[in-house]
Amino acid sequence: MVVMTTDRALAIQRLSNQQILNPVLRQPGDVVEALGALQAQDFAGALWSVGLRIPGGTATAIHKAINDRQVIRTWLLRGTLHLVAPDDVRWILKLVAPHIIAGSAGRYRQLGLTGEDFIHSRELFSEELQGGRQLTRDELFRSLEKSGISPEGQRGYHLLARAGLEGHICFGSLRGRQQTFVLLDEWVPEPGRAFEPGEALERLAERYFRGHGPATLQDFTWWSGLKVAEAKAGIETAGPLLSRVSYGDKVYLMGPAPLYTQDDEPNVYLLPGFDEYILGYRDRSAMLDPTLAERTIIGANGMMLSTIIVDGSVAGTWKRTPGKKYIVVEPNPFLPFTHAQKRLVTTAAERYGAFMGLPVRMKG
Repeated sequence: MVVMTTDRALAIQRLSNQQILNPVLRQPGDVVEALGALQAQDFAGALWSVGLRIPGGTATAIHKAINDRQVIRTWLLRGTLHLVAPDDVRWILKLVAPHIIAGSAGRYRQLGLTGEDFIHSRELFSEELQGGRQLTRDELFRSLEKSGISPEGQRGYHLLARAGLEGHICFGSLRGRQQTFVLLDEWVPEPGRAFEPGEALERLAERYFRGHGPATLQDFTWWSGLKVAEAKAGIETAGPLLSRVSYGDKVYLMGPAPLYTQDDEPNVYLLPGFDEYILGYRDRSAMLDPTLAERTIIGANGMMLSTIIVDGSVAGTWKRTPGKKYIVVEPNPFLPFTHAQKRLVTTAAERYGAFMGLPVRMKG
């Protein structure tokens, strides 16, 4: 068993396994598959989450991968939006969706949504989207209203999400800046991988710890939304494929990837909000000082700000303001940066500008 002695060593290993530090993958679909699934509730941020894990990655290339169906966006783990590989979408949904739907029963009652509403909306979506049609949320909501189903408040959102969790619909390509919806069976006609429940638990556990490790059972349970007993069963079955790391009084798991040893090299990354490097763990203390956590999350909805990562740790937040000719990037460090760190932040911002295809102007 490998022994780690510092938060930094643990964080740097996660940076490496997450394909942020010294990435080796080159295609968006490969990145998404390697991480198991990638948080995508903020679409623009999700594009950058993929792009920063690909050398020379661009927003145009990620858009193309989505339009070409190499990457699928739908409701998945914990009932939130994720990017997932087309071969993985159905077996992961089959594994996690029943828990999510059952856990949403109270919210459905609050919204006055009945079983008949879900059946009728699903039938309506089939009728409206069949034949390869792609419609926006507003267009589908208008169809719901015409059929006598109110989408007011959060009702429409939950009808769409339920249809997504049931493997009925997913997101399609962009129409201008608007997201569209499609029928999953038409968008991804190949059935993809299929596993029995026990094997699916093993596959999900292996995928998580390979792409996120070193991590704990609690981290995996949080990320996947599985019950603890299910998560334990997946880890137990995947055990021979995983390696153990000891840090403090805990044992962490990761894939068989070698330990990252060149951890004296300074590194700075500008991450979007909701990136897997932060959100993929229940215990984020190795990367984020708990006393600073409230400075990265705002609002009642828990909006996670874009973060500046310095040598594996969250050292501040950043904002970007896109324009027609350039992007303004404004760092907000928790403590003043050194001159060397400022240069690295500028370099990281320029990488984001290259991803967006625009030059960057630093503010502050």
